[in-house]
Amino acid sequence: MDMNLKIKIYLEDGSDKFMGIGVLWLLQALEGESSLRAAAAKTGISYSKAYNMVANLEKATGHPMVERRHGGHERNGVTLTDYAKQFIKLYDCFQKNCKILLEKPFEEFRNELKKLEEA
Repeated sequence: MDMNLKIKIYLEDGSDKFMGIGVLWLLQALEGESSLRAAAAKTGISYSKAYNMVANLEKATGHPMVERRHGGHERNGVTLTDYAKQFIKLYDCFQKNCKILLEKPFEEFRNELKKLEEA
């Protein structure tokens, strides 16, 4: 049997999820796009969902993640706060380390399963 391990890691505030890979991808896209609408489109989610994801993250962490610039002819959109940039780096490193830590137990599981199937 050929199988791969897929891991989903979420951070919760009580029972409410506020951080996962989707939020990470949105923030990373936002860093390059400087527009929440463009970042949402790039990650394939609606603007309202993207807005709620950022709002939930800000509420849970108690820190602003984006600096909003409204109005004016150019409507310059949003930029990530310094806190958000550091948070992204920390979370990305954390989730990658979690996946690495699970590689060995998963390989052991696959080996034991293979022995079971051959028995």
